[in-house]
Amino acid sequence: MEKVHKVLDFFLSHQKALGYGAISLLTIGSERIFSVAVFKCPCNSWNMLYGAVFLLVPAFILFLLGMLLKTRSWKVLTGCCATSRMGRCPHSGRFCRYLQVLWLEAASAAVAPFTWIAVALLGGSFYECAATGNSIVQQQMCKGKTEEGIKECLEMVPKVPCDTSASPSEMQNMLTSLRAESQVIGWILIAIVFTLVLAGTCISRCRSPVSILQLAFWKIYMEKESQLFEVKAKEHAVKLAERNLKCFFDSTELEPFETPSSKAWHGVSSLFAFNPEQHYYSMIHKYVTCKSKSGSIRSTEGDTFPMSLGFVDAAGVSVTEPTL
Repeated sequence: MEKVHKVLDFFLSHQKALGYGAISLLTIGSERIFSVAVFKCPCNSWNMLYGAVFLLVPAFILFLLGMLLKTRSWKVLTGCCATSRMGRCPHSGRFCRYLQVLWLEAASAAVAPFTWIAVALLGGSFYECAATGNSIVQQQMCKGKTEEGIKECLEMVPKVPCDTSASPSEMQNMLTSLRAESQVIGWILIAIVFTLVLAGTCISRCRSPVSILQLAFWKIYMEKESQLFEVKAKEHAVKLAERNLKCFFDSTELEPFETPSSKAWHGVSSLFAFNPEQHYYSMIHKYVTCKSKSGSIRSTEGDTFPMSLGFVDAAGVSVTEPTL
């Protein structure tokens, strides 16, 4: 039993890295299935469009799905176009913060798309099909031939990915070069992504306003607060539903029931700001503390938005379920 707890603790403490790993593995598996079972290069004038679609469109769809599942992006977007807020633009500081959050969420959601493109480039099939349909590549492959030979060569180039055994040796060599070019681009893309991730992580940790042990404690607190919030929210919702249904079916008087106001919900749903003078671990922590002191949870001088504390806004229950 102790070993099971250790395994669970390991997964919980590394859930973000494991999550990205799982997403990458699923993306790699999906790309392999598509390239083997679905992708069939038409070997005609459609080569360029067909290859580009298989290389880029699935990556774009994965990016949209990633953004759809990001909690922090919905904290920025939910209610931003409500009727009560129409004509009220956020001040420059808050607007820049919104853009920063959306940019960071976009970078996080780009893990699966970059994985798809990198794996597809390493495989080479999509790139070969797209490249043989490109007029510039065709001219390069047929360079040095006579006018009649160029015409025949241009007709043959799009067919190279379909029937390699019947292609001339020079076409085979060019196809090999295209595959090598695709793989080189793939490895360069992987190296750039890992370099950017490492640089971003180093910058984030170096600029962290708290120590590594406090950061570890903070993450534990946010995990527990998120779990308890979901439990308490369900309990509160059940009690409110029971009261309303009892009043409806039994025709009794409506009993008083305390529930957070819309202002309170907006307050605890806003983006978290770190302030060394008023140290809170979450917006709920800030709200209940300020409420007991008759204070305000509005932004104050000295508020900062460190990248290392982005997990505070990311914590919470799912908000992407479809509504009827």
